Amino acid sequence: MNFNDDYRMLIGGRLDKGRARIDVINPATEVVIATVPDAGQEDLDRAVSAAQQAFPGWAATSIEARKAKLIQLAEAITANLDDFKCLLTQEQGKPHADAQREIMGAGHWLKASTALELPVTVNEDSDERYSETRHVPLGIVGAIAPWNFPMLMAMLKIAPALLAGNTMVLKPSPFTPLCTVKFGELASKILPPGVLNIITGGDNLGPWMTKHSGFNKISFTGSTQTGRSVMASAAPTLKRLTLELGGNDPAIILPDVDVEKIAKDLFWAAFRNNGQVCLAIKRMYIHTDIYEPLRDALVAYSRSVKIGDGADQETQIGPLNNKQQYDRVRELIKDVKSTGATILTGGHDIERPGYFLPVTIIDNPPEDSRIVQEEQFGPILPLLRFNNIEDVVARVNASDYGLGASIWSKDEAGAYQLAQRISSGTVWVNEVQYLTPLSSFGGMKQSGIGVEGGVEGLLEYSQSQTLVCRKKPA
Repeated sequence: MNFNDDYRMLIGGRLDKGRARIDVINPATEVVIATVPDAGQEDLDRAVSAAQQAFPGWAATSIEARKAKLIQLAEAITANLDDFKCLLTQEQGKPHADAQREIMGAGHWLKASTALELPVTVNEDSDERYSETRHVPLGIVGAIAPWNFPMLMAMLKIAPALLAGNTMVLKPSPFTPLCTVKFGELASKILPPGVLNIITGGDNLGPWMTKHSGFNKISFTGSTQTGRSVMASAAPTLKRLTLELGGNDPAIILPDVDVEKIAKDLFWAAFRNNGQVCLAIKRMYIHTDIYEPLRDALVAYSRSVKIGDGADQETQIGPLNNKQQYDRVRELIKDVKSTGATILTGGHDIERPGYFLPVTIIDNPPEDSRIVQEEQFGPILPLLRFNNIEDVVARVNASDYGLGASIWSKDEAGAYQLAQRISSGTVWVNEVQYLTPLSSFGGMKQSGIGVEGGVEGLLEYSQSQTLVCRKKPA
């Protein structure tokens, strides 16, 4: 497919220019690179109506046929890998290598999800009665995807929703709609009309979706604050919800690690995608016996990392994605300075166009400081000292968040036991951010409701139905 500059919504199988347009900005240059439709309520109504019309036929389609369509979508993504990669860097900011990994991951997620099956449970099979519980589609799903991984996170919603027999209206972030819209062009040639609809728009579109009576479910990925609003607006119609929200992920570094070998891995666990990862390390608790050596190794490595335009093949960290997030991270850095905490590296502005900030590492700030208690979602990391296990477990679990966490140690068995004491939806040992379509992930506490991935994630897009058949006449 030729990736031209004609960006249109997908409604009922047709590409739609819309009436109004909004700008899309390259975060590395602050230059407008494209416009996309700014959908109104009438456009949303048309998309919901198209999904409703398509639902009976798609739900009646065999699951094997639905899987075949998902595989076709995956192959269409990978066939256009280079175009998607370059476009993703332009709209999101991440380096080409990271953009390529995301696009490949998006295709992989669609294809690998087809290994999942909706379970059927036989409850009774006696002389008198047969009873089974199966899982049927919910109906029309409204999906709202974020700007940090726009393609991958969209596929985390599309794959289970369509596999389970639902139809969908998907809204990408207004900061990163371009790849998703081009994916819609591909999907228009593969899926029956109305099965997947993609609409773009500004700040009003999300609330319109969450309130719309035509949706049976809303799947949202974004901040905890916005997640609360989604939950409130979905309540009057009792919509089902999957909310993948914020995280303040801790890492516990035990004293037996090899500091020189682990420093690079820990750095990228915190700063990959410029820290704009919900499952990134956001609080690093380092045992006092190795605190200084690991601190110094992280700072030294940070000075070797190149920050710049993601289109530059030498760039390792690009800009933050948008002005709002850029300003928020700058404000957090300002707060750190006001408390008198020691900034080991970074902490200043970069004088160039684009939303660039240097890697900033903070030396053992107070536990109650904002940089420890809040999710920064940017290139700033507090290092925190601890002396014993009971102390660090209490500190990491005191957060309102509970999305991900990690334990780093040569003693894998001991670390695995420690992981079971951490109040997070996923806890890794000696790695972070490993996700697979075959296992679920989700948040505890205020990091979300429901899960994505695995059979559990597939079931989030279905409802159970029990069938009972009396074998002997009454």
